[in-house]
Amino acid sequence: MAGRTAYGLLGPNDPAPFGLFNAQGRSPFLLIGDHAGCAFPAALGDMGLDAQDRGRHIAIDIGIYGLGHALARLLDAPFLHQPYSRLVIDCNRDPLHPDAIPSMSDGTWIGGNDGLDDAARTARIAAIHNPYHRAITDLITTRAAAGHQTILLSLHSFTPVMAGIARPWHVGIMHWTGYVHVAVAMLAALRSDPALTVGDNQPYAMDATDYTVPFHASAHALPYAEIEVRQDLIGDVAGQSSWAQRLADAARQALPA
Repeated sequence: MAGRTAYGLLGPNDPAPFGLFNAQGRSPFLLIGDHAGCAFPAALGDMGLDAQDRGRHIAIDIGIYGLGHALARLLDAPFLHQPYSRLVIDCNRDPLHPDAIPSMSDGTWIGGNDGLDDAARTARIAAIHNPYHRAITDLITTRAAAGHQTILLSLHSFTPVMAGIARPWHVGIMHWTGYVHVAVAMLAALRSDPALTVGDNQPYAMDATDYTVPFHASAHALPYAEIEVRQDLIGDVAGQSSWAQRLADAARQALPA
């Protein structure tokens, strides 16, 4: 794949700039995982981080890789995900925004991102960010050409505690502009379970900071929902399987008649 050697950043033994599971899935849902992976290009080394930091939430949405695959099986949906760490480049940010390649994340200094010049930033955009989003666009376009409806479900996870404040939500549904009816319907379906605390644009509110859903859903006039699951609930296979079933049920209930 050409993206592997773009600007010399990705070598032949590095992962491709996107992963695609169940590409021929026939349901209307398309699952996206912007932060599903924690790979670092070999050329960047450890970016000044130890193994513990490279496995923390600052580097990856914990549990989303497994959850995405489990949900894709239940829904018969494609799951297109990013293998590289959000610390290399955040694919849910405008690539030209400073937050796309942060020097600090939740109090941790990212040495490998300090003082990057324009050429280094361009290399990461060209090798990872652009191919990932091109793959999403291509899949949406291919599905449309085949007459398949697409509903975009973007999967993320959040920490149980942030800045010393506990987060009570089990799951949150994020939405902003455009076709929000699926998000609203999923919110209602999840809230029908009295055992769940479900956030409406909590713990995060979707806004112009987000990139993937606004960029693709708006361009193609797609219904969408951004789903945030608390990380301690999906940290193992059992939790991922349980939450995949819960989200699959909610997604099916949210399908337009």
